[in-house]
Amino acid sequence: MTKIAIIGSIRLEGWSILKNKGYDVSEITDFSSTNLIEKLQDVEGISLRTLKLTGNILEKCKKLKIIARHGVGYDNVDLNYLNDKKIALAITGTANAVSVAEHVMTMFLNICKMVKLSDQLVRDGKFTDKTLMPDLFEIYKKNIFILGFGRVGKALAQRCLGFDSKVYVYDPFIENSVIKKSNCFPIDFEEGLKIADFISVHIPLNEKTRNVIAKKQLMLMKDTCILVNTSRGGIVNEMDLIWALTNKKIYGAGTDVFEKEPPNDNNPLFKLNNICLSPHSAALTVECRKRMAIETCENIVNYLQDKSKLNISNIVNKQNLNLDI
Repeated sequence: MTKIAIIGSIRLEGWSILKNKGYDVSEITDFSSTNLIEKLQDVEGISLRTLKLTGNILEKCKKLKIIARHGVGYDNVDLNYLNDKKIALAITGTANAVSVAEHVMTMFLNICKMVKLSDQLVRDGKFTDKTLMPDLFEIYKKNIFILGFGRVGKALAQRCLGFDSKVYVYDPFIENSVIKKSNCFPIDFEEGLKIADFISVHIPLNEKTRNVIAKKQLMLMKDTCILVNTSRGGIVNEMDLIWALTNKKIYGAGTDVFEKEPPNDNNPLFKLNNICLSPHSAALTVECRKRMAIETCENIVNYLQDKSKLNISNIVNKQNLNLDI
């Protein structure tokens, strides 16, 4: 019987897909290397959330054919090892776009309206101190700069256009015609930073994108700019962001991700009132968790049993596996 391991809990809607196919499904809750090596050595598929799977563990998985991420990021998997062993890596490419896009809009609005500060004034009996609040802004007819135009970037663009904003996009891997077809404007990276009132980051973390927004890039932004990162910690240099927020080089920021997760208790970001923080939860709505569980398990089933039903765009290393059809 085909064995599947669930590393990190998923919703029952995903479990049922695997069970209905007659797979032997088990959930791993002990993440020690010794236990992982013991439990994974004869599995053919893995559903993986945030645990880091390194080569020294994967090399013991002699029957493994696919790792299906419960999400879109995959920096917690040794992709080079998977490529060498012709093991597929899948992501839930269609599941979380709406949830993350809504989270970005929530952060945009919370920061430009200073919702947290407004709420605190009322609670503290300082209702009339609203005249002392910093300037508040609208999204209406502002310039939105989206860095990365995958499914989340596209979903965000649709929502920003609903505010009558002008949406600019930088993504060197997307044809300009695709960007224009979405009623957005292609733009150079640095020019986008300069004209933006709001910036949202939607690119993967790798050696080329690490610190792609640091002090130099922050200095190019308007002092009224709001920067939001729901992608991965490390794309925006955290210490440089702290510097920019502390010195009012930008108006505010929102981050769902951190260079170290969970962040240290003494992280300087926690002391700033011009940033909105969330615990890597942009994709954790009930609806999105259900979609991700289903898509994760469908990726496993379709790859192992019927590749004609497989969403090829969900396979990160499809070219390495000769699946790019």
